[in-house]
Amino acid sequence: MRTIDLSPLYRSFIGSDRLASLVDAASRSESQSTYPPYNVELLGDDKYRISMAIAGFSSDEVEIVAQDNTLTVSGKKAQQENAAERKFLHKGLSERSFERKFQLGDHVKVTGADLQHGLLHIELARVVPEAKKPRRVEIGKPASDSAE
Repeated sequence: MRTIDLSPLYRSFIGSDRLASLVDAASRSESQSTYPPYNVELLGDDKYRISMAIAGFSSDEVEIVAQDNTLTVSGKKAQQENAAERKFLHKGLSERSFERKFQLGDHVKVTGADLQHGLLHIELARVVPEAKKPRRVEIGKPASDSAE
């Protein structure tokens, strides 16, 4: 694994500890398995969709957890009673458990999820609070007047 010197970034970015944590998270995610396959779509300026191919899983067997800036999607296949009796000539559908983590940007929230035809769709939106939106500061006016 390559080591990257981020010291020039620390000099020019204020709050670059967030950048360093993103780089650390990205290096950890390299060890993630490639199952299940997924797409990330940009639907609009601040709307996104993650689509995951999880054929064979029901909504009861899938858990979606959003905590801080991490979205975790995990699936655990329930044991079938007649699994020992089933004989496959070819088994191409994976029924193994999985866990997939996504790093979300600041203010990105999960707005919904849906499972149809073996595809799990997770809807996301960037919702910036009013306090975090840019505001114009007038020159020569007190700061309390420019917050309006």
